[in-house]
Amino acid sequence: EVQPRPKPKKKSKPRPPAEPETPIVEKTNDARVVLVVGDFLASGLAEGLDTAFADNPAVRIVARSNGSSGFVRDDVYNWPAQIKSLIETEKPAVVIVMLGSNDRQQMKVGEVREQPRSENWTKEYERRTDALGKALQETKVPFLWVGMPAFGVSKMNSDMLAFNDIYHSVAQSNGGEFVDVWDGFVDENGAFVTSGPDINGQPVRLRSDDGINVTKAGKRKLAFYTEKPLAKILGLAAPGSITTVSAPAGAPVEAPKPAAAPIIVDRTAPMLLGDPALDGGTELLGAAQPARA
Repeated sequence: EVQPRPKPKKKSKPRPPAEPETPIVEKTNDARVVLVVGDFLASGLAEGLDTAFADNPAVRIVARSNGSSGFVRDDVYNWPAQIKSLIETEKPAVVIVMLGSNDRQQMKVGEVREQPRSENWTKEYERRTDALGKALQETKVPFLWVGMPAFGVSKMNSDMLAFNDIYHSVAQSNGGEFVDVWDGFVDENGAFVTSGPDINGQPVRLRSDDGINVTKAGKRKLAFYTEKPLAKILGLAAPGSITTVSAPAGAPVEAPKPAAAPIIVDRTAPMLLGDPALDGGTELLGAAQPARA
């Protein structure tokens, strides 16, 4: 009998190369603490910063986020009331705030439930955000306020842009700095993107299927925008600044240095060919005594 030939084995697809692991170093006892507070996006930002500063023993990232918190439901968690005790406990060198993704909902103002972004809703929202800004200013700890990114739900984005205007104003009026991450999560037309360039300019998936949560690469990109102002406050070089890394799309670009002043060239006055006073023609060649060796 003729034996059936064995079926050829399917060739397995080559696996993509694994990401190089960031070397993790043990933090020193006197490492400076960066306290990250806010909602679930703040938690992702803290993860990204943890990766960015993994090889720096002098900086420790501490996340004290509450995923479902915001300014609207202060009955769930009241950030203006809690921030001072958090700062007293953690003793941070810098505080980073990222809040607002849960705030597109009705807010109880007095006995009335106000609709999102109505006049009374907005006034109360501004008051609550400013209360956090004032509480941070009173602690005298430098702070960064990171804005909201774009989301896959188009109805959310106009609200998030309005929220960012409020956060920007509150940060500036209370001595903080606003960090705008919007351009890192939209295309050149300003539309939300699920995938885009990572911190090295390579195309990656930045957001999950729901258009709200961020991937590992997205968390790292959130951190990228925060690294430079954070390093400035800490008096450090930004992570990865020694090597040349192409900035992701939408990253803030430094203004070019002014050009050096033009060198002024003095022009020699025109000389007549027959003018012996200007070409040394009054002296005969060989008239001078030769110098002794």
